[in-house]
Amino acid sequence: MKNRALLQHTLLTCALVAFSILAASAQDNKPKVSEAEAKAAKAVEAAPDLNAKITAADAFVKKYPKSSLRQHVADYVAEQVFDLKDPNQKLALAQKALTTFTSESEAAAIKPALIDAYFKLNKFDEAFTEGASFLAKNPENIQILVNLAIVGTEQVKQHNAKYLAQSREYGLKAIDLLEADKKPADLDANAWSEYKAMLPQVYQEMAVLSLIQQKPAEAQGKLEKAVKLNPAEPFNYVLLGSIANDEYQRAADTYKSMPAGKAQADMLVKVNQLLDKVIDLYAHAVALSEGKPAYQQLHDQVLKDLTPYYRYRHNSSTDGMQKLIDGYKVPDMSSKP
Repeated sequence: MKNRALLQHTLLTCALVAFSILAASAQDNKPKVSEAEAKAAKAVEAAPDLNAKITAADAFVKKYPKSSLRQHVADYVAEQVFDLKDPNQKLALAQKALTTFTSESEAAAIKPALIDAYFKLNKFDEAFTEGASFLAKNPENIQILVNLAIVGTEQVKQHNAKYLAQSREYGLKAIDLLEADKKPADLDANAWSEYKAMLPQVYQEMAVLSLIQQKPAEAQGKLEKAVKLNPAEPFNYVLLGSIANDEYQRAADTYKSMPAGKAQADMLVKVNQLLDKVIDLYAHAVALSEGKPAYQQLHDQVLKDLTPYYRYRHNSSTDGMQKLIDGYKVPDMSSKP
């Protein structure tokens, strides 16, 4: 999978809770919390490592099973587990935490870490099973929707279509939420902005699924939206170029099968227009991928495809081709003050 923030760091709703409970308990409209209870909650944060934190959290829940602090402790533990880099450790500790925090809202805080661990360990069956169960109760969780959509589509690209239908469902749902700007109440503004920035990628992934399902018109619509949202992404132009190229090839075959006459001449005009469209889209892709190591292979292949088409339409010459490409390059602003 490309180095895109497929499974980006999620900011869970409750930031690192310092458990300032004594002050809160002074308010008449909030549950009273004893000093011992607040101290036990604070001990979770003070524990030296995550294993110890979860052990302290388990002791807290057993001693104060009806505490108003349970959700705060669960949110804190969930964030700590999600931040783990080792997926095996993340999986083990997420599973351990879920034996302590059993309510629906507590599990909802911890399950994203569990699902993320399954992704990282390439346990896709488990990830999609847990994801489906999670989304049945949390249907607008943008993090899980986006991650499942992208990971599933990447699996389809690797010839594993097992998750195609689910990925499509989740991706389209994510698009609806992002386009409607329906920020979940429990997600902060910065995290929501990060997910909104992923909208063009989600459109691209859904376009790939449409192409695999042989729905080029549907794919084209999604790609055009992706281009509008992120005009500097070269792969969108490659996919649009491939759609146009298929249309060109079909038109060219039709032209060749037609008898000489006005109808054939009209078809030739259409064929050349389609080829010019392919050339333009490929030139975009070459321009936007040039000088980017991650896109070097794509750049070289598209340039190889572009060149004979350009020659065919310009009297066997490449004169002007580089100028066309250069016209679609995005100015480098990094060196400007």
